[in-house]
Amino acid sequence: MKKGIYRSLAISGIRKNKKLYLPYILTCTGMVMMCYIVSFIAASPVFTTIPGGDMVKQLLSMGFGILSVFSLLFLFYTNSFLIRRRKKEFGLYNILGMGKKNLSLVLLLENFFIGAFSIACGLFLGILFSKFSELAMVKILGGETEFTLSIGFSAISQTVILFCVIFLLLFLNSLRQLHLSNPVELLRSENTGEKPPKANWLVALLGVVILAGAYYLAVTISDPVSAILWFFVAAIMVIIATYLLFMAGSVALCRILQKNKGYYYKTNHFVSVSSMAYRMKRNGAGLASICILCTMVLIMVSSTACLYMGTEDSIRSRYPRHINLYGNAATQQVLWGEAPQDTQAQAEALVEEQGYTLQNVQTYRTAAFGGVIEGNQIRFDNSIYSNRWDTVAKICQFFVVPLADYNRVVGAQETLKADEVLIYSTKELSYGEDTIRLGDGPVYTVKRQVSQFVKNGIDSMQIFPTVYLFVNDPEALIKPVENVTIGESESSPLIYQWYYGFDLSCDQEAQEALYEVLMNRLENTPDFFVYGECAAAERGYLYGMYGGLFFLGILLGIVFVFAAVLIIYYKQISEGYEDQSRFAIMQKVGMSKKDIRRSINSQILTVFFLPLIAAGVHLAFAFPMIRKLLLLFSLTNFPLLVGVTAACYLVFALFYLLVYRATSRSYFAIVSGMNHHGA
Repeated sequence: MKKGIYRSLAISGIRKNKKLYLPYILTCTGMVMMCYIVSFIAASPVFTTIPGGDMVKQLLSMGFGILSVFSLLFLFYTNSFLIRRRKKEFGLYNILGMGKKNLSLVLLLENFFIGAFSIACGLFLGILFSKFSELAMVKILGGETEFTLSIGFSAISQTVILFCVIFLLLFLNSLRQLHLSNPVELLRSENTGEKPPKANWLVALLGVVILAGAYYLAVTISDPVSAILWFFVAAIMVIIATYLLFMAGSVALCRILQKNKGYYYKTNHFVSVSSMAYRMKRNGAGLASICILCTMVLIMVSSTACLYMGTEDSIRSRYPRHINLYGNAATQQVLWGEAPQDTQAQAEALVEEQGYTLQNVQTYRTAAFGGVIEGNQIRFDNSIYSNRWDTVAKICQFFVVPLADYNRVVGAQETLKADEVLIYSTKELSYGEDTIRLGDGPVYTVKRQVSQFVKNGIDSMQIFPTVYLFVNDPEALIKPVENVTIGESESSPLIYQWYYGFDLSCDQEAQEALYEVLMNRLENTPDFFVYGECAAAERGYLYGMYGGLFFLGILLGIVFVFAAVLIIYYKQISEGYEDQSRFAIMQKVGMSKKDIRRSINSQILTVFFLPLIAAGVHLAFAFPMIRKLLLLFSLTNFPLLVGVTAACYLVFALFYLLVYRATSRSYFAIVSGMNHHGA
């Protein structure tokens, strides 16, 4: 056999099946382009000089790994569909005298042509759009750079190696499927449907139970730590339940519709419902995949968009004042002594010397320690540092603050008895007891839980919630903690700290300059060590982290949308070919194209919008957990989160509708006999 015939067969096979291969090639090209852009930005020298740029490069390096794994898995999924559609053609070649070695060579050339074309076009588009992506990322970070087109040769090599490996694995998988089939199986593969499955109510009920459990976890999580511990568990439960419900529940739905004679025995319902019931097992898996991808897109884009849009709110929460100073005291005598006042006076003098005026000054002293809340008792022994989930979820940090400092900070005139405390908690933690007891110490009565206090950066940095205890005599309250030691070093869990923060009426550059002067000239002693934070100096880091997450969320969202669209398209095309003969028979007995279109619309309205509706339900129940997780990033702007999430869902729903309208036309063209091209 002449070698040229293999090339001709490979090219002819791609061309004749362009309805199948064109979306696949476009997807491969898009994946290559995305991977190049992410790799290019991760290695770009532009970000080394921009505040927060290093964080962006780290996040995008991680994003390249995520894209690589997803590209491999998704292209395996789509390639398996293509091979299934081509098996009849390969079976015919096999019967006409071509051995499996000859067919393997045809497959090799097809993979080579598709791979070479996709990689070349993807790199071209990646290079073309990489600079625009880089400029967009610089804009997100608030930096500046010149528009000079550059090529990332390391990104090219990294991307080419990745996709050469992927296409090699795709070819080997195609060979595996080809060699495991005999010619008769290949010829009948297209017509090998699935027997109408019975409605498995037990599986459907299991799906309902698992989904209800996941939803219960999501809405009952009360603190961010528990949200971290249970988020991935709940996500896996939702994925499993979605597949069970779509595969078993959709079959049950079809059976119910078939029993409803008033609905089923109508022209626009009869064919669509019966055909869906015939192949519902595979149909349900495809719908579940679409639902999961839609949910992932909505969660990623909405949460990362909220983080980026709420960066300024997060900065103010993380850094309560423009300049924040912390003084660690060796003993509580030093903390309650004159060292904090002396440092404050020194800082005020330095600020006035630089020609600035302090604004919104806040200062208070605190004795801090970690502990676990069990009823009305706070434990702080070594057992709280175990890795048990039930213990970790109860860990809090406690700040004991003098009542006089509380009254000064919030402008109140609270009074307390010797055995009374006021409580303030963060990260939506609610202390529900009427009394509180530190270890084996005396019991204090909780007079009430106050609604406001000036938090400090230490609280915002921690994933654990903070409980502030305001009391007349802090020394008496923390006495039970003083005698406790933790770890091998037998150190005390107590940290004696003074907080002092203030704002300045000057620009960020001046704030950074003043902060440097302060840190260079403030005096430290062995008993009182002072360190600080400047919001202006750290702004670039937070914009880099949140901006990088937002950019990565958009890129991954686009990739997942590609995946969902391709699954929808192939689902419509494959079902169109499977239904073609059925609708051909129905046309011969009098079914018009108008009736066919009504039947298609009925099928779409009956089943195809279930993934979008289910994704919306998943998103609604996941919202409380997402909100708790975003609290860890100091995002407390609830209206922003609600608005962005709702807007993302509405925009995605509109896009979803447009995709289905476009793909349903392809389905209608196939089943109505208007276009019989392709195999």
